[in-house]
Amino acid sequence: MGNRVYIIAEIGVNHNGSLEMAKRLINIASNAGVDAVKFQTFQTDKCMISSAPKAPYQIDNTNSNESQYEMVKKLELNQQIHFELRDYSIKNNVQFLSTPFDFESLDFLVNRLNLPTIKIASGEITNAPLLLKTARTGRKIILSTGMSTLGEVEEALGVIAFGYLGSDETPSERVFKKAYFSEEGQKYLRQNVSLLHCCTEYPAPYEDINLNALDILKKCFNLPIGYSDHSLGIAIPIAAVALGSVIIEKHITLDCNLPGPDHKASLEPKELFRMVKGIRQTEEALLKTQKKPTLSELKNLAIARKSIVASCNIKKGEKFTEENITVKRPGKGMSPFKYWNLLNKISHKSYQKDEVIK
Repeated sequence: MGNRVYIIAEIGVNHNGSLEMAKRLINIASNAGVDAVKFQTFQTDKCMISSAPKAPYQIDNTNSNESQYEMVKKLELNQQIHFELRDYSIKNNVQFLSTPFDFESLDFLVNRLNLPTIKIASGEITNAPLLLKTARTGRKIILSTGMSTLGEVEEALGVIAFGYLGSDETPSERVFKKAYFSEEGQKYLRQNVSLLHCCTEYPAPYEDINLNALDILKKCFNLPIGYSDHSLGIAIPIAAVALGSVIIEKHITLDCNLPGPDHKASLEPKELFRMVKGIRQTEEALLKTQKKPTLSELKNLAIARKSIVASCNIKKGEKFTEENITVKRPGKGMSPFKYWNLLNKISHKSYQKDEVIK
């Protein structure tokens, strides 16, 4: 993904089932300068039962009389639309990504759309069969870790490591752990897996975002770390970049007031442009690794610093004292660090008030 922050515009289901709306969102994301757009690929019958309850935020943001099944079913995209959106993304110079929620959808993304990277949602982190099947495709994985403990993240990585290893052992918790702690398993994880910290609430309360978890994940798993953001505004993803995130994922929408489960926790176009600009500026601010004056600063050095100057007229042969010398701009003369060395020394020339002491 290169050395710069990889920005994913999460369109998700904010297309509201409309191909035209999906394409408009791709255009906006491309114009904003993101690296990828991401959708969600699922067959509702394959990933939830008909009586699956809605999350509280889904109840707040959608028709409370419909089930989660009914809500999600309306947001399915068929395979032909996926092909159109992939090709349209490529045409607009952004990578097409999607998150699978069932085996058939994963197979379609890998073997029909030929996607090199698969994004796994936070809700699937305990879906060991899906994690295993994904790893066995050999594709790179971006794994969101919302709602999970460190132990659950480790267990998920164990399944993934086992999948990458291609072992013919019968899958079990024992062999997953063995794969995770193996040198080769860790090698595959480092080469292929990125972790995203996430707070799975829409919108995410600031007090629950816990950006310190970025450093915790980095230290615990030694993998590339990013942040999937559900907060309002753009401050938190930019802060996550300053804290070392190499991937940022953020929901986008045409209008936060549109009907649908995720619009209210998404960025409208103008905010998306500001976020991308802020992330790129933050990247530039993080490029240097030493503390020393920069070229842009040096031209201001003499102007901003000070020199020792005469605070009144001084005659040749007089002593320098606290009463006849002081410190003033510009900094083209003797450094104020020499102030105490100069006291009680004899002046070898006369000085006018405000003249720089040589």
